[in-house]
Amino acid sequence: MSVLATILATAEHAAEAGGHAAEAGGHAADEEHKSELPFFLIGGALALFAIVVSVIGFKKPDFPGTAAAARGVMTLGIALTVATMASVLYVAS
Repeated sequence: MSVLATILATAEHAAEAGGHAAEAGGHAADEEHKSELPFFLIGGALALFAIVVSVIGFKKPDFPGTAAAARGVMTLGIALTVATMASVLYVAS
């Protein structure tokens, strides 16, 4: 499943859950509300990472200098992306 499909499915699930709670006679206040702070923090870190890598890449065309450094940058990007998606699923569930 692609990342976009996962995000859309999560958003639809959250919208349906909100609709069912409203239909249940206002019992939504009894449900525990999960903080969205993890998503905003991790998502912000991912956005900041993307901007920093882009700026460095434009200023220094040979960035990253070695294959090991390239793997490190890619690994950090993947880890931040996975963590952001995990926080979306946590908040939506």
